Amino acid sequence: MGKNSQYGVILDAGSSGTRIYVYKWKHPSSATKHASATEIHSLPQLKLKKIKKIHPGVSTFANDVVSVGPEYLQSLVDVALEQVPAAKVPETPVFLMATAGVRFLPKQQQAALLQGICTYLQANTRFDLPDCKSHIQVISGETEGIYGWIAANYLLGGFDRPGEHAHGKGHHTYGFLDMGGASAQIAFAPNTTEASKHADDLKLVRMRRLDGSPVEYKVFTATWLGFGANKARSRYVESLQDDYDSTIDEIPDPCMPKGLLTTLSGEPAVGSKATHGQVLVGTGAFDECLRKTHPLLRKDAPCEDHPCLLNGQHVPAIDFDVNHFVGVSEFWHTTHGVFGKEHNTYDLATYQHDVMNFCNRDWAAIEGDLQQRKKTSEQKAQDAREACFKASWLINVLHDGIGIPRANLESVPNPGINTTKEAADKAMHKGFLGPFQPVDKIDGIEVSWTLGKMVLYAAGQVSPVGSSSLPVGFGSNVQSGTPSDFEQAGSSPLLPITNPDDDDDDDMLIVPRKYTSSLLVLVLVLLLAAYFFRRPERRRRLLSIARRRRRSGSGRKPTRGGFSLTGKLFGRNPTAYERVMEEGEAAEFELGEMDSDDHNCSDSSDGSRAGKAPGLATPRLNIDRFDDMQPPSAMDRNGLVIRTESRERLAPTLQMLNAGRRSRAGSPARLKSPLVTPLQD
Repeated sequence: MGKNSQYGVILDAGSSGTRIYVYKWKHPSSATKHASATEIHSLPQLKLKKIKKIHPGVSTFANDVVSVGPEYLQSLVDVALEQVPAAKVPETPVFLMATAGVRFLPKQQQAALLQGICTYLQANTRFDLPDCKSHIQVISGETEGIYGWIAANYLLGGFDRPGEHAHGKGHHTYGFLDMGGASAQIAFAPNTTEASKHADDLKLVRMRRLDGSPVEYKVFTATWLGFGANKARSRYVESLQDDYDSTIDEIPDPCMPKGLLTTLSGEPAVGSKATHGQVLVGTGAFDECLRKTHPLLRKDAPCEDHPCLLNGQHVPAIDFDVNHFVGVSEFWHTTHGVFGKEHNTYDLATYQHDVMNFCNRDWAAIEGDLQQRKKTSEQKAQDAREACFKASWLINVLHDGIGIPRANLESVPNPGINTTKEAADKAMHKGFLGPFQPVDKIDGIEVSWTLGKMVLYAAGQVSPVGSSSLPVGFGSNVQSGTPSDFEQAGSSPLLPITNPDDDDDDDMLIVPRKYTSSLLVLVLVLLLAAYFFRRPERRRRLLSIARRRRRSGSGRKPTRGGFSLTGKLFGRNPTAYERVMEEGEAAEFELGEMDSDDHNCSDSSDGSRAGKAPGLATPRLNIDRFDDMQPPSAMDRNGLVIRTESRERLAPTLQMLNAGRRSRAGSPARLKSPLVTPLQD
């Protein structure tokens, strides 16, 4: 199954945990076989097959490299093996790409950890891992931003359907914002003016459509190491300690709900204060929290190449008239977690109102609500403890750091290169046409930078058209050709396959129309059959004809369960059969002694299977119901039954047997007697 499908496995080794993603796509020959003109001029279509995360981060094994494989990675490898067919494993690439957590390790520890991971995977799996350096590596924040930018635009349709995403000025792609625990990234394609002015600061991204044609973009990307939510909080706590003498046991923290008591690391402070040393005490003053977290942006850091955003990092001027951003990871979780699950779009005024209502409450009341809603796990409590700081950090990063217009809250506060009045007006509109929108999934697929890596890999498997053989990947922006630092996708064009239609494993793709049409035809046929057989006389006539043909063709006794057709179409209906008996049509049925094991598929707890047969089984009738209609005949006492083909031929005999009594036509058993000679066909 799925021999024309391609797979890719990638592990995102972040600071707090490692996630595995298994992607699937069609071989280019199979994908183009029945593709429309629009589809063939698009990038390969990928599907996310599986995602799983384990804790903690892989960096915790820096001093125990031997254990990282069997005690940590193997559970993720098992997930991949469940998704990738065994025959496809040797040709399925596996990547482990570490981000901010491992970036903080010393270079020597980084190298030892990565080599230990590669050695384990090569020795204990059959996945395609020819080169440790390119498959198992620490990627830079800039690379992470490029991959994320590709993933967001791929899912939103900015690449394949530019006409539907025209933002003005010939611009149709989206900017990408990502914030994890340790770092934050930005990636976007500047407008034409800024792209020309800062050409040397941009990256060239080259992909290949299914028809083999290349597509290129000029993208800016930057990273801020230490500006992730967890690292920012550590810097914030250090600033609080600097404001108070070391002899102070309790340090007021405006970024926590009132009455919440935690250690400096954020854990609940239970028991004696002396046990924990200095502790933080929440004051629930969110306005003050915003003021105290603002200096963490380091907007006053020296800027060597203007313009700059956070920490003196150069970023081309952002034109919010055309640069519309989506934010993932903490940008999503912090806006849609504790506060805003009911909000479909981000609105600063509404969001800040909800945050202030939450953070100004007493912690005891918040904790009580968590218990009432049956969300008392430690993770839920931890999210609630951290929510106020993360909200203040996100607001400051978005609006004072990056410059997202503060629409609906106030007039543009900091007019300049990163804000315009038109952008503020546009932010009034909902959806992705505003300056910023947090996202988690698009069309059911998580927006993760790992998807961007796999899109490049799949695009690299497409054969280039004509004489063009420029590689797929990204590198420094050059006017023509391929830069020396170009990082290739890691894949090579695949040879055409002989039978691109011979693939029955298309679960990850939209159902083709031909399958949909066949399904509709089948449904119509079944409906017509149900309409035709809805009358009892039609069903009896068909069954009688079928029974005669079986007897005349084989000479054998008809098999039991002769109601399979009607049972499948209409289900089991004992009442209908009883009504037919009462109408004197006993000659149409073959009901004799029956073993319950013949037609029942499940046993009851007491060993009896009565009443559990499926609709296609021969119905079991209660013979005792007809005792008041049976003549005291020796034929009944001896258990003999009559086989007949026509009730008209038996009419005189039945009248003789039942003289002076009610008709036996309603009985489910046909009488046999040595006094009656069986009629011949």
